[in-house]
Amino acid sequence: MARDTTDQTPVTSVAELTAYLASGSKPKENFRIGTEHEKFAFFKADNSPVPYFGEASIQALLNGMAQRNGWEPIMDEGNVIGLAEPSGNGAISLEPGGQFELSGAPLENLHQTCKESNQHLAVLREIAEPLGIRFLGIGGSPKWTFAETPRMPKSRYAIMTRYMPKVGTQGLDMMYRTCTIQVNLDFSSEEDMRRKMQVSLKLQPLATALFASSPFTEGKPNGLLSWRGDIWRDTDNQRAGLLPTAFKPDFGFGDYVEWALEVPMYFVVRDGHYHDCTHVTFRQFMNGALKGEIAEWQPTMGDWTNHLSTLFPDVRLKRFLEMRGADGGPWRRICALPAFWVGLLYDDEALSAAEELTRDWSYEEVLALRNAVPAKALAAEFRSKSLFDVAREVLAISRNGLKRRNRLNGDGIDESQFLAPLDEVLAKKATLAEDMLALYHGRWKESVEPVFADYQY
Repeated sequence: MARDTTDQTPVTSVAELTAYLASGSKPKENFRIGTEHEKFAFFKADNSPVPYFGEASIQALLNGMAQRNGWEPIMDEGNVIGLAEPSGNGAISLEPGGQFELSGAPLENLHQTCKESNQHLAVLREIAEPLGIRFLGIGGSPKWTFAETPRMPKSRYAIMTRYMPKVGTQGLDMMYRTCTIQVNLDFSSEEDMRRKMQVSLKLQPLATALFASSPFTEGKPNGLLSWRGDIWRDTDNQRAGLLPTAFKPDFGFGDYVEWALEVPMYFVVRDGHYHDCTHVTFRQFMNGALKGEIAEWQPTMGDWTNHLSTLFPDVRLKRFLEMRGADGGPWRRICALPAFWVGLLYDDEALSAAEELTRDWSYEEVLALRNAVPAKALAAEFRSKSLFDVAREVLAISRNGLKRRNRLNGDGIDESQFLAPLDEVLAKKATLAEDMLALYHGRWKESVEPVFADYQY
């Protein structure tokens, strides 16, 4: 989220919070695709991380992008910490360790999504090249220690950095040393949201396995294929994970709200200043817990929107659904991740097929799979068969969904072309992480330095 909202509309009831989520429902013809991707910035001279301040820096990249694109700077205590497209169609934001993120515009088809990503990367390279900066597209920082990793001057991150060690063992690694690709998708009603939420929650471990690309930590193999996936197993379990309530047959907007109300807050923003609120839940906030601590202590819709953005379930509900399970990866995967989910969720027949496939998957089974995938990826077992076999079934459903959508480019090719990187994973029976490990033990001669050249944007 590039900019925290400041909507001053007062919140007076829980029903208003539920109505806010429900207001995201829209006709199917208005469904859009919003893709986000993060990448690590590094100096090509020595593969070191790029600091925020300086002549060659993250700040310089943002200023250069602002001049090149005409996007509006997003400021925090006098520092530029993101950019916003003036009409609201896209943004650039910073993750805590300087990971550079494009939050794409809401687009109608995957051809537009892939074009958007390629254009962004081309412009970014144009700005970065004179500064000696390039970008790495994988899921976990392969070389830098936590101490070596830069810190971005973003107020919400200072609060999170203090809080994370209190609620889990890997929250700081999540913040500073991981990258992801996400896609945001729409729903038409509460029932449609429920179906999509339940299918995508159950299949999120499969996405983690298919996109596994974080096998290195501090210059060595870490024993995992998705270090990022493992990190999310103990980041802040009050606000992250599988979300048991979503497995209920009658799950709805109100259930998500009730869960969110009990999660501790991170902050509220008043007059541009961030107040640490990690000691209260949103429900306590609504009941007056901050009265006497801050002058404007009554909750607003801006506070609620910001709180929703600090919840981290594997599928996050706002006025759309966010698919959060995948590691970052090379540019072709920026197109493959939304293709995978659009094929499953935006075609009625595909959604029904995915729903039927996963209908009786229990919370306990999916949790066990989620726990196995970081180390085993597609070699993990589910109901006595390999996750490879499940992946083949699911990918076939997605491909057929994309073909039925029949959104063609100028050459008459449909969106299923964007699944090619996942087809390659299944054909080789090897994830990107396993490819990198093979290179590490072979051509790379047990060094992670070549990853910066081989997997750069």
